[in-house]
Amino acid sequence: MTLLVEARLKLGDFTLDARFASHAGVTALFGPSGSGKSTLVNIIGGLIRPDHGRVVFDDVVLVDTARGIHVPKHKRRFGYVFQEARLFPHLSVRRNLLFGRWFAPASLRAGNLGQVVDLLGIGHLLDRRPDALSGGEKQRVAIGRALLSEPRLLLMDEPLAALDEARKAEILPYLERLRDETRIPIV
Repeated sequence: MTLLVEARLKLGDFTLDARFASHAGVTALFGPSGSGKSTLVNIIGGLIRPDHGRVVFDDVVLVDTARGIHVPKHKRRFGYVFQEARLFPHLSVRRNLLFGRWFAPASLRAGNLGQVVDLLGIGHLLDRRPDALSGGEKQRVAIGRALLSEPRLLLMDEPLAALDEARKAEILPYLERLRDETRIPIV
């Protein structure tokens, strides 16, 4: 797996200019607040188009502004975990998780709910609604939903930012397991 990113985007007085190559495993983006980390993740995910640049994943060109290429986000098969869990409040945890399957290729939809539930330690939460969950539990469900979409790449936009220290300590072991037990590259 190789992710190549060259992106330039001007937003008002701010200009994002980034270039990097990432390989299998976890790639962390560092920078102060407002430096463009979330914007860069959104460019990779197809939520924002750069003014100039390229995004290439596994030798497939997703964005090339010079050639007019922009693969839509729904065709990239990238999982996305936002800073806030963004769960559907009217659905149980189980239904929120299963929603992720809609984005998986049909041939992969039947599998791994049990594996994801076990990996993230959320079996006891399946019948609850999001308003009955802690912040850390909500983020684990959001990660599970992203995993059930069978992503080729998992984008995590500061998944711990909205959590207090206790919730961060709660979720970190699950992120470590995700890194160690799946083969999904993470940015």
